[in-house]
Amino acid sequence: MDERKVLIIRNYIEKMPSLPTTVSRILEICNSPQTSPTDLNKVISLDPVLMGKVLKLINSAYYGISQEITSLVRAIIMLGINTVKNLALSTAVLGTLGKKSDFQALNMDGFWRHSLAVGVTAKLIAKSRKIDPRKLEDYFVAGLLHDIGKIPLNNRFSDEYIMAMSFSDRDRMSLNRAETMAMGMDHGDVGRMIIESWKLDDNIMGVVAFHHRPEEFTGTDKELLYSVILANYFVNAYEIGFSGNRYPQKPGPEVIDALGFSMEMLEDMEDIVIQEIKKASIFLKLAE
Repeated sequence: MDERKVLIIRNYIEKMPSLPTTVSRILEICNSPQTSPTDLNKVISLDPVLMGKVLKLINSAYYGISQEITSLVRAIIMLGINTVKNLALSTAVLGTLGKKSDFQALNMDGFWRHSLAVGVTAKLIAKSRKIDPRKLEDYFVAGLLHDIGKIPLNNRFSDEYIMAMSFSDRDRMSLNRAETMAMGMDHGDVGRMIIESWKLDDNIMGVVAFHHRPEEFTGTDKELLYSVILANYFVNAYEIGFSGNRYPQKPGPEVIDALGFSMEMLEDMEDIVIQEIKKASIFLKLAE
């Protein structure tokens, strides 16, 4: 890696707005197995803006709950601590990094639509595979954040990023390989720095850092990583949003074998995926 470029990226990440204090506190208390809905309610209630966003999300079509929920503690009990934690994290990330000024080479709306679609698709894969419902939102968040490393690269090296996209188009290679050619690092390397800076958990770090290099992954949750890899390929292939990657790498047979889930199965679910993305667009509206 080019040390000068790494220093510029690290400097950018240090100056990026940190996650709101409330969200950091939520992540901290949710790490304890003893955390109760009341504990979470106390923390979120101290932040009226976040509380309003969480209640709006809970009452949106994304969750499809028939009666309106006005009590935060009831919402936490109904949805579970992990889901509410991930809602708070998702809205905070979108609010923190949602500025058009961070996107020079890539279109911001296309980028977030792609990211949202990968989160939704990874969650649908997990749901179809009967993953523990309490873990489903982990799949959504990992998918939402998988490309987050592209934001600093876009902002600090926009000319090189445009060059990387043209290398990718000209040589029909995946964008991450073209990024390495143009800048000496890819968005997985940079994403890892962001996740470390925000002190998010190792499972999210594994997805962000290794979704293009699964053979280097040494973490414990391969199913999460592989689900995001398959979801990312599907969303790129169907051009839902735009990640800059016109020539995505096909997932290896180890991904399909481990998940017992194929591209054909995803293609059969295309209408459901599109419907779920529409419902999940509430996340983008709340970040405006």
